Amino acid sequence: MKRVALFLLTNLAILVVGGIVLNLLGFTGILAQNGVDLDMRALFVLALVFGFAGSFISLLISKPMAKMAAKVQVIQQPRSQNEIWLMDTVAELARKANIGMPEVGIFPAQQANAFATGWNKNKALVAVSEGMLQRFPREEVKAVMAHEIGHVANGDMVTLSLVQGVVNTFVIFFARVIGFFVDRVVLKNERGLGPGYYITSIVMDIVLGFVAMAIVAWFSRQREYRADVAGAQLADRRGMINALQRIKAEYGVPNQMPDSMVAFGINGGGLKGLKTLFASHPPLDDRIAALTEQRHG
Repeated sequence: MKRVALFLLTNLAILVVGGIVLNLLGFTGILAQNGVDLDMRALFVLALVFGFAGSFISLLISKPMAKMAAKVQVIQQPRSQNEIWLMDTVAELARKANIGMPEVGIFPAQQANAFATGWNKNKALVAVSEGMLQRFPREEVKAVMAHEIGHVANGDMVTLSLVQGVVNTFVIFFARVIGFFVDRVVLKNERGLGPGYYITSIVMDIVLGFVAMAIVAWFSRQREYRADVAGAQLADRRGMINALQRIKAEYGVPNQMPDSMVAFGINGGGLKGLKTLFASHPPLDDRIAALTEQRHG
C-alpha cells in the first residue's frame, strides 16, 4: 500500500518544477549578477516564496480535491438513521473540541477508513467510508470520528503546511548553493551559470526533496499519535483502541481509496524497512500500544 501522501508528492513535484522554471526563466541569474558572487539574500527570498507557495496551494485546495478524489457525498440532509446518527455524533464531538461544525461526508469504499481535511478548523471536512459505517460498532465509529476531529482541532493540516514550507525553502536554497559550488568550484566555470549549475540544482531538488518528505512524514506520524489521544479523550479510549484493532484485522479488505488520499486516512497500512521513513502514519501496533500504555500509565 502506498503511504506517501499526495500532499508530500505534490510539494516534491512543485520543488522540481519550480526549480526548472526558475532556471529556464532566468530568475536564478541573480546568483551571478555580481560576477562570481552568490547573492545569498536574494536567493533565500526566492526560495522562501517558492517554498511556501506549493505548501499553501496544497493546503487551500485540500478540501475540494479530497471531495473529488474520494468521491465524497457530503450529507446535506440526512436520509437514514445512520446519517442522522453520524451528523449528531460529529456535532457533539465538534462542540467538545470547541471547533465549528465541519462538513460531514461518506465515501464509497468497503475498506474501513476515514479522513479529515481543510485549511480552516471551523470549516473542515470529515468523511467516513461506507464500509466502516456499515461494519463497525457505533462506539468505534465515534472514536474514529473523534480522531479526525482531533486532527482538525489540533490544526494538523496548517502545522504540516508550515513544516512543509520551511523544508521546501531550505531544499530550494541549498540545492542552488550546491549547484553554484559545483559549477564554480568543481567545474571551474567562470562565465555566468553553466550546465553544471542547472543539472546539479535540479538533481539536488530531487535528492533533498526526498529528505524533506521524510522530515514531514515524521511530523505527520507524531500528529497521528496526538489524534489518537484526542479520539480517546473526546469519545472513549476503549473504543479508540478497539477501532484500531479492528482496522488492523481488516487488512485483507481491498483498498478502494484513491492512492492520492491513502495517507489522509486513519487506516495507515503497514510499511517495512526504509519505506517507513516516508510513512505518514505509525504502525497500528505502535498506536495501539501507545494508547494502552497511556491508559495504564
